[in-house]
Amino acid sequence: EARPYRGTSRREVGHGNLAERAIQPLLPAYDDFPYTIRIVSDVLESNGSSSMATVCGGTLSMLDAGVPLKAPVAGIAMGLIKEGDQSVVLTDILGDEDHLGDMDFKVAGTEEGITALQMDIKIEGINEEIMRIALDQAKDGRNFILGEMNKVIHEPRSEMSEYAPRLMTIKVHPDKIRDVIGKGGVTIRSITEETGCTIDIADDGTVTIASVNKEDADDARRRIEQITADIEPGQIFEGKVIKIMNFGAFVSLTPGRDGLVHISQLSDERVENVTDVVKEGDMVKVKVLEVDKQGRIRLSMKAVGEDD
Repeated sequence: EARPYRGTSRREVGHGNLAERAIQPLLPAYDDFPYTIRIVSDVLESNGSSSMATVCGGTLSMLDAGVPLKAPVAGIAMGLIKEGDQSVVLTDILGDEDHLGDMDFKVAGTEEGITALQMDIKIEGINEEIMRIALDQAKDGRNFILGEMNKVIHEPRSEMSEYAPRLMTIKVHPDKIRDVIGKGGVTIRSITEETGCTIDIADDGTVTIASVNKEDADDARRRIEQITADIEPGQIFEGKVIKIMNFGAFVSLTPGRDGLVHISQLSDERVENVTDVVKEGDMVKVKVLEVDKQGRIRLSMKAVGEDD
């Protein structure tokens, strides 16, 4: 099919639209897979339906890329030779059968049903019997092709390529949005700077995390989940000592959330000076003793040892 390149032809646009309509109903919801999907089908040579080949190839490529399709889609082109009252329906027509025949009937779908149809006919029309035969043969051919595709890959890969950018969506309670942002944006800014992710928060609590790799996206998600999680008595955290006072030490539990370990809760033994036990920057294990009505958190290092 070598020819001068003058841009995308009407035929290519039409075939692309047909393939897109065939696959579109099986795409995952945006909340489950918030990506823009672009399929490029380069047809170097054809002796049959390039649009139906695009449906099959597009399905295989998306399954291989980890797109969670609801079901695999395949397509097949049906033909017709009609002379007087006699007619023969052809399955998977070649180029000559398309050119010399009376019908080009493209049918795409899953094992459960049809997602797209397109028919070109060179005669005045077809009757119900021919239509029924064509659809029955198309179903058999489509299911055969799906069986061959399933031998190669029958479900989406569990993980996308390590080189694919990550776009992750989580929901938080709208009341927790201010905790994620922090005073003057300090909390969300620290998360983006330390993980390298871009984070967008909608008014309804939808948090979208964009990252160049899965590891950084998981790290950002974990931090946000920690911030928005309810801190309850009995929980044990490992946190950093961020401030020393005469009466105790403040320990960071999650980004933007810290609590006080009173001097009496530092050790089983009597403590004269807080700095005898901990210093700023130390990582310590603490247990949540109480969260008061103002949201202040009382912690204990001594209680962790007692549990052990």
